[in-house]
This record gives sequence, structure tokens and C-alpha cells, in this order.
Amino acid sequence: MNEVTQRIAEAEDAAAIDMLGALFDAHGWTHEFLGDDEIHAEVPGSWTTYSLRGIWRAEDGVLQLLCLPEVRVAKEKLPAAYELLTLINEQMWLGHFDIWSQGEVLLYRHGLMLGGDGTLGIDMAQLAVESALSECDRFYPAFQFVLWGDREPQAALDAAMVEAVGEA
Repeated sequence: MNEVTQRIAEAEDAAAIDMLGALFDAHGWTHEFLGDDEIHAEVPGSWTTYSLRGIWRAEDGVLQLLCLPEVRVAKEKLPAAYELLTLINEQMWLGHFDIWSQGEVLLYRHGLMLGGDGTLGIDMAQLAVESALSECDRFYPAFQFVLWGDREPQAALDAAMVEAVGEA
């Protein structure tokens, strides 16, 4: 961790994108700033490496976190994938899964309302990132069962939840 990153991490609050950068540095995750309002990191998960993006929308005072498990949904699998998304999203309190219409890419999305100053504390940054990664890891097997194992959505979700509970 460099001196600037250390100062940001020790501060109570910092600009949201800078705080995410400090958090990614602290974890040793490869990342890059894509301008003043966006950061991208490659983050290891339990099942795959996730592409994690933080996007600051100043006009709304919202930090949007996107976590992409690099899963593409074939057109013939879209109906089953959408049914699974509905079943999964009913269980979630924060964030939701979606399929991006451009390229049928699966993603997890969560928005944090930070207000006009756009500052974020390290604790909230850590919690938001951990939550995104945890939800992606928790439901990744269900998507595999539907997209590659040809299971029905409810059966896939049930199987994924049983197996996840068995690992704990």
C-alpha cells in the first residue's frame, strides 16, 4: 500500500472512487481508474474471478457497484435465466442480478446513495464490496446449473442452496 492509499484508508471518508482504490490496494487486487468517476478491479471469488466496477454518478449522488462473473447467457437460455433471476432477486435485500441486454452478460448491481459530496468510509466500502462478492459466490452455482447443466430454475436454485449450506 503506497502512502496516498494509506492516508485514504485511514481517513474517515474519501471520494468514493478513491476509497475503492484504497480498498483494492489493501487487498492487493489488480485495478485501474477509468477516469475520475470509475474504477475497475479483477477480484478472485470462490468460483471464478469477478470483474468489479465502481461508477460514481455525481448528478444522483450514487455509487453504483457492478460485479460481473464473466457469464454470458446464450439466447436459447434467456427464458430459464430470467426465471432464475426472478427467484434469486426475491431472496435479496440489497442489490439484484440482471442480464445486460448488450451481450447477454450476467451481472450483480447495487447502488449506494452517498449524497452530493460523494464520500465513502472504508467500513462501508468494505461492506459493499464483500456483499457483492458474497452474493455472486452464493448464486453462481445456480446459474451454472441452469446455463450449463440444463436444470430447471427452481431445481437449480434449490440444489445451489443445499450445496452452499453443506460447505459452511
